[in-house]
Amino acid sequence: SFMDLLNLLSWACIVFTVGMFSTGLTDIKKMQQSKSVENIQFLPFLTTCLNNLGWLYYGILKSDQTLILVNVIGAVLQILYIVMYFGYATEKNAVASQTLTAGIILFCASACFYPRGETQLSQLGLTCSVFTVSMYLSPLSSLVEVVRSRNVQCLSFPLTVATLLTSASWVLYGLQVSDLYIVVPNTPGIITSLIRFYLFWKFGPSSQGSPSYKPIHI
Repeated sequence: SFMDLLNLLSWACIVFTVGMFSTGLTDIKKMQQSKSVENIQFLPFLTTCLNNLGWLYYGILKSDQTLILVNVIGAVLQILYIVMYFGYATEKNAVASQTLTAGIILFCASACFYPRGETQLSQLGLTCSVFTVSMYLSPLSSLVEVVRSRNVQCLSFPLTVATLLTSASWVLYGLQVSDLYIVVPNTPGIITSLIRFYLFWKFGPSSQGSPSYKPIHI
């Protein structure tokens, strides 16, 4: 039935998305072992946190329990990553200023979308969609580098699988609840994942004779 399918897709979205957010625990482990933030970027934690909070607000306005649960967990995890990063960072002023800027942007954005109503919901949905699409497309430069170097060292195979499953789940969920603001921003995630799979097939271990992708260890 429709409700059974919706419930199944809802749980798929929750499990796959939380699993993808949890990959940041790898970076936490690296920070704890090295007592530094070397080779770990701060911006992805911050942008993902902003993205989670935006979708959380959208989920609250829409009364969508799946969106609310996923993004509460996501936001809590990202805040944990940010706090840990700040603790190990030597350039604390830079981290603090970036976080403060993000906070101001979030405050201004929430003020714009504060009144309830269909117009606000549509505007918020559009804003979140654009932000999510830009996050999915931002790593495209690394794909160009893979083609240029013919080496998939900078790509993570498990993260590619997680991204495909997560994006596909949200697209199907969005179609079931007839929400294009969920469908559209997750479609690029499927496309970029398929491109990555092609690159793994083209330049991966089987073509080079030795493992050249980065596994995720948590």
